[in-house]
Order: sequence, then C-alpha cells, then structure tokens
Amino acid sequence: MDSGFFANLTWSLAALVHAAIVITALIVIPRGRKPTAAMAWILLIVVLPGVGVVLYLVIGNFRLPAKRRAEQARIDEIIRGRVAENALEERDASWPRWFQRVVQQNQALTALPASSGNEATLLPDYQASIDAMAAEVDTAKDFVHIEFFIVGWDDTTRGFFAAMERAVARGVTVRLLADYVATKKVPGCKAMLAELDRIGVKWAWMLPVEPFKGKYQRPDLRNHRKIVVVDGRVGFMGSQNLIDRTYDSPKNIKRGLKWQELMTRLTGPVVASVNTVFLSDWLIETGEDLSQTAQVPAAQLPASASPDALQCQVVPSGPGYDTENNLRLFLSLIYGATEKVILTSPYFVPDEAMVYAITSACQRGLEVQLFVSEIGDQFMVWHAQRSYYQVLLEAGVRIFLYPAPFILHSKHFSIDDDIAVIGSSNMDIRSFSLNSEVSLMVRGESFVAGMREVEQAYRDAGRELTLEEWRREPAKATFLDGLMRLTSALN
Repeated sequence: MDSGFFANLTWSLAALVHAAIVITALIVIPRGRKPTAAMAWILLIVVLPGVGVVLYLVIGNFRLPAKRRAEQARIDEIIRGRVAENALEERDASWPRWFQRVVQQNQALTALPASSGNEATLLPDYQASIDAMAAEVDTAKDFVHIEFFIVGWDDTTRGFFAAMERAVARGVTVRLLADYVATKKVPGCKAMLAELDRIGVKWAWMLPVEPFKGKYQRPDLRNHRKIVVVDGRVGFMGSQNLIDRTYDSPKNIKRGLKWQELMTRLTGPVVASVNTVFLSDWLIETGEDLSQTAQVPAAQLPASASPDALQCQVVPSGPGYDTENNLRLFLSLIYGATEKVILTSPYFVPDEAMVYAITSACQRGLEVQLFVSEIGDQFMVWHAQRSYYQVLLEAGVRIFLYPAPFILHSKHFSIDDDIAVIGSSNMDIRSFSLNSEVSLMVRGESFVAGMREVEQAYRDAGRELTLEEWRREPAKATFLDGLMRLTSALN
C-alpha cells in the first residue's frame, strides 16, 4: 500500500473522531447549561478539540458533587422547619408589594427569612474595618465565627490575630473557615496556619482539592464568602478579605495596587441568618453540627425600635444550590426600581439577562450608574468587562472609573432611595454560577443614605467614562475585549 492511502486513512479517521467528539459535545454540553455557555464550549471543542475536551473534563462540571448539594438541601429543609416552628417568617403589610415578593423569592430559594429591627454601619476604610472586627472579637464571651475567601497573616491583620488569641485565652471558642485554593496561594500561608494552631483556633478548609483524601470537585468552584460573627449578636459582611490590601502579592506590590473595600457591621435578628450561613458551611466541611451550641435564635436577639431600623435578608448562593440565587435577587430588584439603579462591581461580566435588566432600566427613564476600576488586576476578566461598556453607554448608563492604583473591590448596589445590597458577590458569571457567595438585602433610607455617601466618594476620586471617549479606543484593545468575552462564558 502506498503512502497516499495511509495519509487518506489517517485523515479519514481524524475526521471521524472529530465528528464523534462534536456530536457527543452537542448531546452532553447543553444539558442544564445556559445557551451562551454551551455555545462557547462547543465552539472551543470544534476549533480546538484536544484542548477543548481536556478543559471540559477538568472544569466542565459547574455544580458541586451530588453529596454536597444534597447536604445543602438537607440543611435548607432544617432551616425551613425552624423558621416555621418559631414563626420567623416576616411579611409586613406596610412593605411595598413588589418588595414582599422579592423577600418571598429569596426565602423560597435559601430558606432564610427577612427580619425587621436591624441596624447596620458601613465600613469603607480598609484598616479600620479589620480593626472594628478585632474590637468585637475582644468582646466575645462564647464564640467567634470567621469565614473568608482569603486569609493572610501580615501587618494589616496582626491585630485581628492577636484579638483571636486573647479570645481563646478567655475560653472563647474561635472557629475559622478559609477557601482552600485562594488562601493556599498566599505567601506565608504555612506560617499563618501554624499561628492559628499556636493560638488554638479551630480551623478548616472550604472546598479542599485533595483527591487522595476523597475531597475533590471542579478546582475553580470556590467559597468566596466573607463573614464574621461574634457571640451570635454582632455580624460583619462585605467584600473584604482578611489580608493586607495588596493581598501580600509581589506582583500587586510591584504595580502598586491597593484594594478598596466596603464592609458592614450588623446587629439585630439578621445576625442569626449570617451565623446560619457560617454554621451551614462549617457542617458541610467538618461534619460538626453546631446549631444547638453556637447559634443564638433570631427571636432572642434584641430588635431595634429606632425609626431608622432596617429590614434585612441574607441571601447565600453558589454551585451548592440548584439556581442562581444572587442573580435572581439582582434582577428582581433592578426590574422593581422606579427612580435609580447604582451598581458597584470590580468584575462586571453580566449575562444577557443582567444586560437587559440594566439597559431596560435606562429605557424606562431611570438614572443608572456603574462604578468600576480604571485598571484591572485580572487580564481576561478586565477585557471581558470592557466589552460591555459600549452597549451600556449607548443605552444611557453613566460609567465611573475608580482611579489607579486602586482596585475598586467593593460589591454593592442601591435601588431608588431605600433598597440596597452588599456582600461578596460580583456581577459576573463566576459569582452567579461558580462561587459560593453571600449577599445582604437591606431596606431602609438611612442605610441607603450612607451608601450614597460612599458612592459620592467614588465619584469624587474617579472620573466619568463618556461614549465619545470610548469610541476612540484602539481596535487592538477592543478585539481583545471581544475575545475575552467569549472565554468568559465557559462556565
């Protein structure tokens, strides 16, 4: 047989294998996946079948293992039972009807109820926020619960670690959860863990990637939550990690990058829900049920009688749930807005539903603003984010750029003058589908007034991006934007 025959045979077999791969992808990939994500995966496999198949096998499953999801569902049913048993479900007739419906939706998805009589303080200063959390730890009598995506032991957090040490010395039980992948990458992680052990903190990894220990899921499914609870009576939530504002990264330090954050301090019945999120994660990661020993029921927490008291609801989300709880919350609030929508997100890579909600708000005549960073710390996400600027600017969204060398890492938004959301969730596909997040919905004019002051500080520090300026962007940059937008759909 001549070489031509073998060449033709090889090409024929290659074509058959490629066709088989593509047909299999068309059958398997679209199941339970958004059309845009499915198309991105199929396009990658058609163009680069070898690379595409390997990537899909590694990161193609966007859900946590069935055992984890079943445990989350079991926990949610327990929460529902306790909410019903203690009559914690609250739907005040004085609340706007559409707001009542959003509360109902959140509770249906997460089991956590809304509550009245809460107070909240915004903490926009990086070091002051960590110091405030440390000061509360110094008041602890029974327990301290700490959960962060990234934990570092450095000059910025040393005071917090010292407060934990003093608490343990007083007989307080201090528990800490940290994300396995994100924290393990921090320089000095081993020294930090050794310090936790020396202090006597009980700690555990979230979503560990340890296949030889039977602990494995898609490596980039991460727990991105940031929570501190002291004695079940004071809580903290927001965007900030427990680490220096450079993230102790040599690359960030070389570029002079610093992170700008926003946290909130909470008191009132809502703290029970914040603690419930921690207790759920602790149970899933360690198997230890603390609900009878380290939880103060909402009914036992003092409710504020102030006319400025807030209605609050905690909304956890992530790949442990069957639906994108945070995305549904965000969309419901934006569609319910009647005057203004002001968004802040460091990584803004929305899906089609979010783009339609935002641009529809403009078409309804609302004032819509978006705060993002002038520079990016993640190449692919940064360019994917920029790919949305033109459609937003053309719709009438005002985009404000927070100045370098700061990365505006705060994650919050406000609706009209009485609704706000703050938490760990970005407005991107990763936060909607792949990361475990926690958001706090707040109704109260006093809280939104405080958020307006934060937003004004962003305006004063930065500048507005105009449509005319954007149209002068070089083609090379916008080509990268479009290319990274395609890759962002691979979830």
